[in-house]
Amino acid sequence: MARRITRGPATRPGIRPRLSVERSRMDGSNTPRKGRNSRGASALAAAAVPATPSVSREQAEEAVRTLLRWAGDDPAREGLLDTPRRVVKAYGDWFSGYSIDPREYLKRTFEEVGGYDEMVVLRDIHFESHCEHHMAPIIGRAHVGYLPSDRVVGISKLARVVEAFARRFQVQEKMTAEIASCINDVLKPRGVGVVVEAAHECMTTRGVHNRGVSMITSKMLGHFRSDARTRAEFLTFIDIRDRR
Repeated sequence: MARRITRGPATRPGIRPRLSVERSRMDGSNTPRKGRNSRGASALAAAAVPATPSVSREQAEEAVRTLLRWAGDDPAREGLLDTPRRVVKAYGDWFSGYSIDPREYLKRTFEEVGGYDEMVVLRDIHFESHCEHHMAPIIGRAHVGYLPSDRVVGISKLARVVEAFARRFQVQEKMTAEIASCINDVLKPRGVGVVVEAAHECMTTRGVHNRGVSMITSKMLGHFRSDARTRAEFLTFIDIRDRR
């Protein structure tokens, strides 16, 4: 179970149904993008993104115009004429994680590590995500550690795993657990630790308007969960206390 700590006032309870977006919604295509990021039509991505009817780019842009009218502005005025196109293009970037199987990043590993079997930690992986309840930005950083069994992975791949999960509509608790489970399932290490700290603009720019609040979640698996010394070593390495 992912542990959650909130710095500052508690947020309001309640969870709404998860939004889902297919890649075809972003680019008007009905087929996934080809290339390394979409190899092997991921069971993980399929499980995370229920099948939904495809939406054309034109339909997506018209939806933006509708929201502009609902907000009280005129989408036909000069300053907003190109806004629907820009928004849809931005969505293609912000939510590109739906077309990526994060497990693919971890498939290439290295065994020639001179017998190294101590903890590997990558901290301060900055990310931008979006809250699935209000579609507001979540800005933060993740810290990832694992105890290798007989192989290690390139450190940039750990950052890419974080980014792939972040570029979807998210709940921080779920994202934390997804990152840890992905690393654990593919690398089969002796343990995995993930800590995520982030500011949620659904809380800072609306509702309670409380700035300076950050939320911390953690997920510990294997030795990180069962061995207090291993967990303490990891938390010492990342040392998140008041580092902003």
